[in-house]
Amino acid sequence: MHLTTLARQLRAIASLAIAPAALSLASPAALGQAEKPQYGGQLNIGNVYVTVSPLSSDHVDWAWKHNQDTGLVYEQLFAADLSKSKRNGGKYSFSPDAWLPPDALRGELAESWKMEQNPLRVVVQLRKGVMFPARPGVMEARELTSEDVVGSYDRLSKSPKKIPGYFDHLTKVEANDKYTVTFHFKEYNAEWDYRFGWGYYSAIVPKEVAAAGAKDWKNLNGTGPFMFDSYTQSASLSFNKNPNYWGKEKIGGTDYKLPFVDKITYRYIKDEATFLTALRTGKLDVLEAVRWSAVEELKRSAPQIKWNKYLANGGNFIALRMDTKPFDDIRVRRALNMAVDKQAIIKSYFGGNAEMLNYPMHMNYTGYYEPLDSMPPEIKELYTFNPARAKQLLAEAGLAKGFSFKVQTSSSSTDADLLALIAAYLQKVGVTMEIETLDYGAYLSAMTTRKNAPGYFMFLGHTNPTTALRKSFVKGQMWNPSQFYDPTIEKMMSEVLAEPDERVRQVKVRQMTRIILAQAPALFLPSPYVYTGWWPWVKNYGGELRAGADRPGPIHARIWVDQELKKKMGK
Repeated sequence: MHLTTLARQLRAIASLAIAPAALSLASPAALGQAEKPQYGGQLNIGNVYVTVSPLSSDHVDWAWKHNQDTGLVYEQLFAADLSKSKRNGGKYSFSPDAWLPPDALRGELAESWKMEQNPLRVVVQLRKGVMFPARPGVMEARELTSEDVVGSYDRLSKSPKKIPGYFDHLTKVEANDKYTVTFHFKEYNAEWDYRFGWGYYSAIVPKEVAAAGAKDWKNLNGTGPFMFDSYTQSASLSFNKNPNYWGKEKIGGTDYKLPFVDKITYRYIKDEATFLTALRTGKLDVLEAVRWSAVEELKRSAPQIKWNKYLANGGNFIALRMDTKPFDDIRVRRALNMAVDKQAIIKSYFGGNAEMLNYPMHMNYTGYYEPLDSMPPEIKELYTFNPARAKQLLAEAGLAKGFSFKVQTSSSSTDADLLALIAAYLQKVGVTMEIETLDYGAYLSAMTTRKNAPGYFMFLGHTNPTTALRKSFVKGQMWNPSQFYDPTIEKMMSEVLAEPDERVRQVKVRQMTRIILAQAPALFLPSPYVYTGWWPWVKNYGGELRAGADRPGPIHARIWVDQELKKKMGK
């Protein structure tokens, strides 16, 4: 793309209207609730990825699910300010998988922080008196210090599994005194607070756990509101209350010591019918992700359940390997998109409960998201059903007789019917899609080792506006199953991350999104609306999902259980 053309397009989209945030249907009665909390009881929770068991207890394995599984034990420098949730009269749903707007950020282990310009650095002051509890055979109880932050960073930065370039903006992380940590910058990076502050891999792990073996769940030990109890493979992960936790929660103007409940168990259930039954019968107190198709029946059979509706925090697509024939030809990739009636899928498969364009930018990303009706014709065409044009493009690519290709999917996916529907559409233009189902470990490994099939079916979390583009459309990145590469995107990504002005970043991200979509690196599919369900005895909760990067721990630690109400309801 010529620079003059790029400049014109940048100016053209600078003033585009932005789509509104996703709908939230939390019960009005739950808003501003200020009942007096009760201590005790336990919670059984099915997380957003209820079908996917924990991947690792050690953050140096760079497992995306680490925060979801250990976020009750390990804390980070920063977390979401949950007082600004919609339930509390604020403007944030706290449902995006890894996006905390600057005004929704609070210190967790950090008491304060400041960015200094000359030299460029961030100085963090830690909270005093925060304790690691005793863990028999691992460590004695002791206070958190700056050395724990530096040690956690050093282990991450030296990990062979780390994301390429992730910490290249830093020269070193230094402990200045017992409670002061300085992050020395080589250059500004717009994701600095996310990458080692509240991101997927930002847990503060004591050196004793690392020495004992952080991969062993029995050694799990952090400053958080809960302590590890037990892990049963593919079934449950349980935590007991940390009686000496430092944190508090203000409810009705009064500060209460956290946590409220004595025990939290995360349940892992692969079968959809089974986890829906567990919610309906009260065996699950909270189920964070329920497909729209199941909600109406649950509303009839268990009308007391409360609901929150949100637009899925990820994109549905079949990645098409751009380094593999025939998908190295853009005409083939565009043809597959036009061969599928996406509007009919929204109407029939999703019952109208989906949005056509929600990837790679989420509709919640105000300033970064651009609606489909504002996109140029070559992008709109990808979302328009036109099998005749699809056949024409395939013929132009020398594939008039069609072809076959393999697409890999995970056994944890609940969208097998959707894949079958897409296969039927493609068959009508002469393309045979062979579906291979792998267990989640093998499925993930295929992508991370770049050995995935030419087609790779994913529901991929957005993360946040800049990371959504960096992780999937920059060369060498882990979450890039299409093996996308474009020198223009490489250059613009560097510019975006180096840009301190968010308004400028927003314009460039919108332009990058256009460039990426136009190349059709995937067969893009609609994104569904999803529901979170919980029983009325679950208090101080409104369907919030993340207080950081896929980290529900701080949310769950603030829930209390009305045990009398639960007993009255016979659960």
